[in-house]
Amino acid sequence: MRISSIEERSFLEKVLKQYKFSDEDSQLLADTLVDADLRGISSHGIQRIAWYTRMIKEGTIVPTNKIKVLRETPTSLLIDANQNMGQIASSYAMDHLIDKAKQVGIAAAVIRNSNHFGTAGYYARKAVKEGLIGIATTNTRPLVVPTNALDAFLGSNAFAFTFPAEPHPFVFDGATSIVSSGKIQVLAKKGEPIPGDWAVDKDRTVDHDAKRVEDNLSKVAFTEEQPGGGVLTLGGNREENSNYKGMGNSIIIELLTGILAQGSISADTNTGKHDFSQFLLTINPNLFGDPEIFKKSATKMFDRIRALKHLPNKDIKIPGDREYKNYAGNLKQGVFIDDETVKELKSVGDEVGVEAPKSIDSTKES
Repeated sequence: MRISSIEERSFLEKVLKQYKFSDEDSQLLADTLVDADLRGISSHGIQRIAWYTRMIKEGTIVPTNKIKVLRETPTSLLIDANQNMGQIASSYAMDHLIDKAKQVGIAAAVIRNSNHFGTAGYYARKAVKEGLIGIATTNTRPLVVPTNALDAFLGSNAFAFTFPAEPHPFVFDGATSIVSSGKIQVLAKKGEPIPGDWAVDKDRTVDHDAKRVEDNLSKVAFTEEQPGGGVLTLGGNREENSNYKGMGNSIIIELLTGILAQGSISADTNTGKHDFSQFLLTINPNLFGDPEIFKKSATKMFDRIRALKHLPNKDIKIPGDREYKNYAGNLKQGVFIDDETVKELKSVGDEVGVEAPKSIDSTKES
């Protein structure tokens, strides 16, 4: 069904407040999930709330904990998220990096002892709204099978990069693996097969059964069990298709997050502390010249790419095109929620006495 983003936001804020998040933190967390749904990134939208509430009950997330700034210089921040949500520490960090980059040109933050932080693009877009280049990354649970390996070790390790342009900024936001686990989770809920060669079983044989893959990933990511298999790196299943380059991308994010934060690498986040780490960077283009010239040059390049000869009935999309189009459309017609997530929302709401969102159609009928 479809629900209005206004009703989605209200539901999420009420639920999160019941779980002892502050009013400000509840609004921020709700905004990150609604923003993802509006942009068509349903894997990181409201369907995550059931997972968040489970982690709160397990003690992995502690909503009342406050973040701590451990070290700060004019160009850097080291933050302890203190077992609270990654959105809270990352939003704080990016807001301060924006101020620093405006003053000194470039600034970076590392966050330790964190949790899931939503979409990486949420923070990179904060920077580009201020005319800056933004980068945001995170490590995750162990989900990704390195080149020639049989067991998951690396995270899906999201990477987002933004650059000023017209009619909207360039926004690349994606996993450094072939796909995020959330997309497989959504397919499993819908009862749909995996359309591409995204995941393998314990023998490194490609598996298109989303439910079976999701069940396996849950064992890999949330227990100490190693059943084998997982998500593939960029480049797919074969070394001949350069999947070692995809592995390299994922390792770079591990170095910038878990290693720099002196926290857990993805392979160890399903044991012990269950901690994620994040890395954020802002760059002021005026370090290198006139920001308006860079913006116009980037826009011209993107327009040339869009205008290239292309396959029949296919468009050439620059990263960000689809998301900004989705945002405008979903704001008007509401965001789509699959049937399984609808059931989860009712269960989550019932537990804390919050009414689940209603379908836009049923709202009109009533």
